[in-house]
Amino acid sequence: MIKPPPGSSGVDLLDVRSIRFVETAAPWLSCEEQAALDRVWEDAVQANPNLFDGPVAACAGLEREDPHGLVITWARTTYRHYALRRVNGTARRLPALFVSALQPTEDGRLMVGRMSPATAAPGRWQLPGGSLEPPVGDGPLDLAALRGHAARELVEETGVDTPAEDLTLWRVTLGAGGNVGALFTAPSRPVSLLHDRFQALVVSEKALGREPELDRFALVRSPADLARLAGPHVDYLEPVVRLYTAATPPG
Repeated sequence: MIKPPPGSSGVDLLDVRSIRFVETAAPWLSCEEQAALDRVWEDAVQANPNLFDGPVAACAGLEREDPHGLVITWARTTYRHYALRRVNGTARRLPALFVSALQPTEDGRLMVGRMSPATAAPGRWQLPGGSLEPPVGDGPLDLAALRGHAARELVEETGVDTPAEDLTLWRVTLGAGGNVGALFTAPSRPVSLLHDRFQALVVSEKALGREPELDRFALVRSPADLARLAGPHVDYLEPVVRLYTAATPPG
């Protein structure tokens, strides 16, 4: 099992060209563990009624297959499973699998968003993205499925519609808690287009009586720009911004 190296962020950014997925069964929970999980989940929903116990693909293992390949073992479960992190005395929690999109501007900055109060992490800054969902029916969980999911998250959270085939796998993140994320880069866009698409999305969501997943976005070129964004930041954000912008000169 790959583990992140020791360090201040506790996050490793893996240079990956291929990912192979192997499905396994979700861990068995005792009656006591399931009851404790249900209590924690019910409390969370009472505090935030927008939480949805939808299907997710969770990470059950991560191994190197070759210098630039990974094997990810995954299990079908639902979002409430992640509430096990708040249950004392159980080691059966599976880390999360997620996808995120790096949306650059033509001048070399990256788009980051702040999670709205209607989400599971209000006020947190992160890249557009979300928990990975298992394939429907007999569809495979593979790199193409991840790319498609990242494209959907990008348009749902920012209004920027990008064909899945235009997204490129950039890195895989491994957090201190074992959470694994596949990061894809999108083609650069003009700043004005990003503003217009985001504002149109916010207006559309509110007209439908819904809160957008992101209530604000910012454009950053460095960790110093991130430091000026008040509120919590997802663990991978600073290492990603540091690495990406160091390799991408301003346009």
